[in-house]
Amino acid sequence: MAQDSSRPEFWESRYRDGVIPWDAGKVPGSLPGFARTLVPGARVLIPGCGSAYEAAYLARNKFHVLAIDFSPAAVAAARRTLGDRADIVRLADFFADDLGEPFDVIYERAFLCALPRTMWGSYATRCAQLLKPNGMIGGFFFFAQTPKGPPFGTSAPELNALLGRDFAKTQDEAVADSIDVFAGKERWMVWQRNP
Repeated sequence: MAQDSSRPEFWESRYRDGVIPWDAGKVPGSLPGFARTLVPGARVLIPGCGSAYEAAYLARNKFHVLAIDFSPAAVAAARRTLGDRADIVRLADFFADDLGEPFDVIYERAFLCALPRTMWGSYATRCAQLLKPNGMIGGFFFFAQTPKGPPFGTSAPELNALLGRDFAKTQDEAVADSIDVFAGKERWMVWQRNP
């Protein structure tokens, strides 16, 4: 059970022990440009928020952010990062909990690749449920052949098959400032929900 990345205990032990090689310690370079394209005050969901650097950035820029994680240790780390904005992070399960009104944006940062492949269909369905018509998944997708993970890599055909039923890809760019674990293997993408 401790090796199952679909369970909070898997992530709890890593955050508790400080074994978090995916934690960049900063806001990725692609996010500010994307944020400038959003409607002011857009409602943004960040699932698997980890230390929540992006949540802090978006909240400072007047977006309505809900950052969630199902690991109490990750939520504690996020609250430390967020300081006086700690109320925007919540202990919650992306798949099971009521997250309120539909969102304009779901920010994807190493959430999909952290999930076992058996959950990917549920991820696509849940994103479509949580987004408004024409809402977007914007973020980073990990492309690699990694049968063991996390991170679990994908391929362009696999990702298109996963998201293409409910979403249209509107942006696809190389990433220049990846952390080591993702270097050369991730792309910034925006997927817009069908109306």
